[in-house]
Amino acid sequence: MIDAVHTIVFAQDAQAARAFFRDVLDFPYVDAGDGWLIFGLPPGELGVHPSAETVTRHELYLMCTDDIDQTVRELTARGVQFTSPVTDQGFGRVVHLRVPGAGEMALYQPRHPTAYELPG
Repeated sequence: MIDAVHTIVFAQDAQAARAFFRDVLDFPYVDAGDGWLIFGLPPGELGVHPSAETVTRHELYLMCTDDIDQTVRELTARGVQFTSPVTDQGFGRVVHLRVPGAGEMALYQPRHPTAYELPG
């Protein structure tokens, strides 16, 4: 049975992106060899959204369930660059941050019920 999900972030500068997840976000990791880091992630969930687009796409959002404003302050102090202000999107409060070498990623504080603590 499926017991995990492996998420991939494609980066033009993989070393910079790996350093960001390792040193700034402080995600635990293993070295799969030659500096190829595989990161442990917080619990996750999967949402399926309708799309009228002919090309399907997938997105990765980081979540903070307690206080996005405090999280933004803490990450700013660690050198994270935010590319948008925190905005209310109805389903939650969202902000975008720069991942060195890998573009942008969203961080959000959900207002909806979450599923990541459900037994798998």
